[in-house]
Amino acid sequence: MERKIGIAGLGGIGSRVAELLVRSGEQRLKLIDFDRVERSNLNRQFYFDHQTGGLKTEMLKKNLQGIRPRVEIETVNQKIDKENIRALFSDCTVIVEGFDRKENKKMLVEAFARTDKQVVSASGIAGSCLDAIGQKQMGNCTIVGDFSTDEADSRLFPPKVLVVAAMMAGIALNTTEEEGS
Repeated sequence: MERKIGIAGLGGIGSRVAELLVRSGEQRLKLIDFDRVERSNLNRQFYFDHQTGGLKTEMLKKNLQGIRPRVEIETVNQKIDKENIRALFSDCTVIVEGFDRKENKKMLVEAFARTDKQVVSASGIAGSCLDAIGQKQMGNCTIVGDFSTDEADSRLFPPKVLVVAAMMAGIALNTTEEEGS
């Protein structure tokens, strides 16, 4: 199978991982989200003020093609759930988790546990401390973050979101490079 990286959720993590993948030369992405760009997203997500109200999938695709016009980007404007998750990512070799809610993160990791798909997820991206960011391996899933700071307890700090997204993009790129060799 030709490699394709799927991104589940296009907020602070998903949109920034997509940006970094395209800037690094990744050729095929699948972007899945159902949400629209909000003005409150602009401090940490790869969108612009004039895109407020637009579908995240379509706005992100335009932004990514502004970096690399020939990148192949498939968009799916759909909410991901237990019934459709496996089918939505069936053609992806790596899946990046960019969900806000713990329940959705758990759903994605569990859906692809013990499969040949590599999953890259985040846990603990709130708060301003950058020192505790690390990564853990659990089977075919790599998790990046500080593993404790929750958005319910601390505000999202744009530099920390970007650091976690950069680490996740690096893992996704290294995974696909290893598969391609």
